[in-house]
Amino acid sequence: MIAGCASAAASPIQDYLQELHGRYLDLDEGKAATYIPELAKANPGWFGISLATTDGHVYEAGDARQPFTIQSISKPFVYGLALEDNTRAEVLKRIGVEPTGDAFNAISLEANTGRPRNPMINAGAIAAAGLIAGKSPQTRLRRMLEMFSRYAGEEVFCDEAVYRSESETGHRNRAIGHMLRSFDILAEAPDSIVDLYFKQCSVSVTSRQLAVMAATLANRGVNPLTRQQAIRGEYVESILSVMGSCGMYDYAGEWLYRVGMPAKSGVAGGVIAVLPGRLGIGVFSPLLDGHGNSVRGLRVCEELSRYFDLHLFNTPHASKSVIRLQFSLAEVNSNRVRTPPEAEALRVRGAAVRVYQLQGNLFMPTAEVVLHEVMAALAGLRVVVLDLKHVLSINESASRLLYQLLLKLQGQGKPMLFTNIDRAPQLARYLKAKLKARFDSLFQAFDDNDAALEWCEDCLLAEECQPGDAGQPVAPANYEPFAGLAPAEVAVASALLERRKYQPGEVIIQFGAPAGELFLLARGRASVSVRLSGGAAKRLATFSAGMAFGEMAMLDRAPRSAVVTADTEVECDLLKVEDFDRLGETHPRIKILLLRNLALGLSRKLRKANREISVFDY
Repeated sequence: MIAGCASAAASPIQDYLQELHGRYLDLDEGKAATYIPELAKANPGWFGISLATTDGHVYEAGDARQPFTIQSISKPFVYGLALEDNTRAEVLKRIGVEPTGDAFNAISLEANTGRPRNPMINAGAIAAAGLIAGKSPQTRLRRMLEMFSRYAGEEVFCDEAVYRSESETGHRNRAIGHMLRSFDILAEAPDSIVDLYFKQCSVSVTSRQLAVMAATLANRGVNPLTRQQAIRGEYVESILSVMGSCGMYDYAGEWLYRVGMPAKSGVAGGVIAVLPGRLGIGVFSPLLDGHGNSVRGLRVCEELSRYFDLHLFNTPHASKSVIRLQFSLAEVNSNRVRTPPEAEALRVRGAAVRVYQLQGNLFMPTAEVVLHEVMAALAGLRVVVLDLKHVLSINESASRLLYQLLLKLQGQGKPMLFTNIDRAPQLARYLKAKLKARFDSLFQAFDDNDAALEWCEDCLLAEECQPGDAGQPVAPANYEPFAGLAPAEVAVASALLERRKYQPGEVIIQFGAPAGELFLLARGRASVSVRLSGGAAKRLATFSAGMAFGEMAMLDRAPRSAVVTADTEVECDLLKVEDFDRLGETHPRIKILLLRNLALGLSRKLRKANREISVFDY
């Protein structure tokens, strides 16, 4: 049975973030930063996880809306603003891009030039702040806050309490500022620039905002929620490069090895990670390790990378769009020919069955697109069909997400069908290993969409999945070509019919045979097929009792162009061409009505073909 609609459910990705949050909620290793007194007041239990995709989907768990200060996570974004204001060549004259392996507050300057080693340490970040264009400190601060707001997709502000705390204790940073001025890295007195640096570190954000900011970098500088350009795309590669090599300070190498995404941490407990072209991650937890990185943040990012296979150097090529095409049963039917009332019922109710034709490589980011589309439409769906015909590969993380989606739909009584599963054998193996004894009952695979759609149609029409074809033959008065005939006219036409029987699998019409009869199906089911160039048979239509086939013989008398085979035990009434022709002389009204009904049948087939062309012509 196909269950009715249920309320919306969470995506498997959301479920996993909740699971991760619960797993590490009690982890109490590390301690909050104390060298900035205001940061020491943070609640050690605060813990938020957020993930944003370049398609604009955001997932979050825990304290994802809890404000905290951005701290050193501001550095790559301010560096990007400096690049835009000065060009890459000018910035390189004042700030290097080499990793140091030193702590974030190390005074790491080149011996001869005084140039900071990279923009991710405090010296480089202060130098970057000094490169922001503006005639006054107020103008520079306004431009910086506007830049952060474009990345976050909403207005952000400085936390005044944290700013004052930083300013009152930031003697080392002031010393760095004066050293930079002595080497002419800073072109003016350092006090206002260092003050601007304190304010950039004091910008208040949430883990959700950090995820969106990271996704903006992943999306070549375009905010995936607002579609606003936060930074010119040509500078994103420079930002991500220094994040990849220097963003986690003296943990950067191990981070890149374990997690494999450009990242940046802050001493307030925030961490961002970027998978270019796909997604951004934001995590917040104030307990820090000895490197100054969030303990929970590191664990979560490692888990996400491993679970979803997000490592930058192990990411397959992504297709332009993983969903090649989607349509409902109301738009495209199977090749099973239905009666007009059945066809109308499917037109009305068919929107509850949706087919998603997938393409390219399926891995976490592309599978997420599929999950989001299905979950967004789930309340109005009764069956989901995934067509894998154009899938090139599928990895374990994508298989896992589809497995979880299958269970989620099954829990609501909504089947998920697979077609062309031979294109993704690894998915079938994964599902078999996970489902175990439930595999045969939950894993429903069909050779193609046609067979899957017919199954769905039968379910919608009969509310059970095994419709029968047995029973008594229909009366001639119920043949579709006899519609509109008076009882006496039915009797005249019936007298011309010849009854024949066929066994399952028996050929009723052979390809190329002379066309001499119209077949009226009295009982059973028969299918029309053609042989493709590769040798496989392609079903064109399946007919049920009361329908007609072979009608082209009444019109053009050309040899048969397809094969018709009995699917079940079949009984047919045959009307020969010569008897049909004589009706024009003896009973012209009967012949005219027969021709009209045959033409209406052909018209319905043409309209069906036109609907399908409108769907598939993209």
